[in-house]
Parts: sequence; C-alpha cells; structure tokens
Amino acid sequence: MASPLMVKGGDGGPGRPPGMANKVTTQAREAIARFADGNALRCQVWLDQIAETSPLDAMRVYIQLLEYHVPKLARTEVTGPDAGPIIVKWADQ
Repeated sequence: MASPLMVKGGDGGPGRPPGMANKVTTQAREAIARFADGNALRCQVWLDQIAETSPLDAMRVYIQLLEYHVPKLARTEVTGPDAGPIIVKWADQ
C-alpha cells in the first residue's frame, strides 16, 4: 500500500520550514567560518604584504574575504503611503 504522503496531489509531508538552510549549506558555512577563524593571523600577514605595495588592493582583498564570512545585508527602501515620501513631524511642533 502506498504511503499517504506519496499520493498524487498530496502535500509530500512536512519538509523543511521556509527560510531554513539545508544541512549541506549549514555545513559549508560552518566550514568557511572555521577556516576564516583558524587562518586569521595568516590572512593578516598576507594583507600586510599586499598593503606594502598597494593599500588599496589590500582593502579590496579584505572586503572580498569579509563577504564570505559576514553576509551582505539586503537593501531596504522605506517609503510613505502609496510609495510616497515619509513625513517626519516633531512632537513639539
């Protein structure tokens, strides 16, 4: 007899909640974090070596490294009603 979760038109079961990372993604992020933490001193030496000839390149490398350890925040646009301007009123006015 077929499982009730595997019937045509069925929901397929509970599954993973929306927004929750799968196991492989979580493991990959943890591995990158361990690598970054374990090589912080080595990266500092490399950045110092790059900065001797080009401080701008050192900063670019640093920013690129950070993107793998600290996620970028999504941009958020705040608007007033009907996508209009936001009106700020002071309490004493």
